[in-house]
Amino acid sequence: MNVIGIVCEYNPFHKGHKYQIDEIKKEFKDSVIVVVTSTLYTQRGELSLLTKEEKTKIALENNVDIVIELPFVFSNQSADTFASASIRLLNELKIDTLVFGSESNDLEKLTKVASIQINNKEFDLLVKEYMDKGNNYPSSLSKAVKDLTRIEITESNDLLAISYIKEILSNKYSINIHPIKRTNNYKGNKETDIISAFDIRQKLLNNEDVNKYIPYNKNRLNTLDYNLFFNLIKYSILEKKDEINKIHLVDEGLENKIYKAALSSNNLNELIDSIKSKRYTYNKINRILINIFTNFTKEDAKKYKKLEYIRILGMTTIGKKYINSIKKETTLPIITKFENYPLLNKELEVTNLYNLISKTKIDEINYHVIIKELD
Repeated sequence: MNVIGIVCEYNPFHKGHKYQIDEIKKEFKDSVIVVVTSTLYTQRGELSLLTKEEKTKIALENNVDIVIELPFVFSNQSADTFASASIRLLNELKIDTLVFGSESNDLEKLTKVASIQINNKEFDLLVKEYMDKGNNYPSSLSKAVKDLTRIEITESNDLLAISYIKEILSNKYSINIHPIKRTNNYKGNKETDIISAFDIRQKLLNNEDVNKYIPYNKNRLNTLDYNLFFNLIKYSILEKKDEINKIHLVDEGLENKIYKAALSSNNLNELIDSIKSKRYTYNKINRILINIFTNFTKEDAKKYKKLEYIRILGMTTIGKKYINSIKKETTLPIITKFENYPLLNKELEVTNLYNLISKTKIDEINYHVIIKELD
């Protein structure tokens, strides 16, 4: 039996995700699929369009066996931090193979780039040089890699894949790596019913029908009040003008730009555009605004550095049997209900804030693990 791990966001779950899972089931017929997912706040600094309950149910309905939660303090972060916690959790659950979608599907190339970033002493110096010239961190990474290898990687899934591979290599995890080529580049493709989650989110913002692109009714997507979200962020910025510099990811001097942008902005897009620069990516600004919204400070980032548990959000009967077979082997406790862990108390805080702008309210303390009986 193979134990397959997937790192995901499912914001929202779409037919490309279903395709990936179906391909795993074809290639690894006798397998358990374990998914670790961000829940309410994603790695790109966005609010999830699916609640953690719906996200879990949809994953189980589409042949995932175990769904575990990536805590907020690791999900709303850079690719490397996001990957580090995700791969650690999957390794704890004894996966033997990591599967991810890839634009290039070139494992040799991706592994070469990951190895360069780990082992080449010149790499970090080159990254610093490019950042000193005003480039943002992802661009600096890409430029340094190209200088050393002549390889240019710009697609989002390949970039995340490199972070996953770095974690596996650095920690010497006994995990095989198995990319699955994306059927197309998704973005802007009008010829298929498989498009990117980004495109689906854009269509929803434009009030377009997306039922063609998701394997469930769009009524299961959550309704979020983005105007209220913006106003709460703006209030936090204006009310805590002298404390913005304490927020995680706010570099010295950026607090002044954020404050001025808040004064002149009338909506979230205007706020982001007013802060954006060559040095700060759209995703990083989004993550900063989420940190302002949740009051996630630099002190918090230092405090919450270690994983404390493995939280099961849902599982099939096969998944439950597998968990029972390995639970004595994990170094982290496996939990299925709310318990008094600092990380989980923080999860409660950020969930309560999400509830302020969410049509569907999440009862974090009384959340029950979803068990799906197999036919």
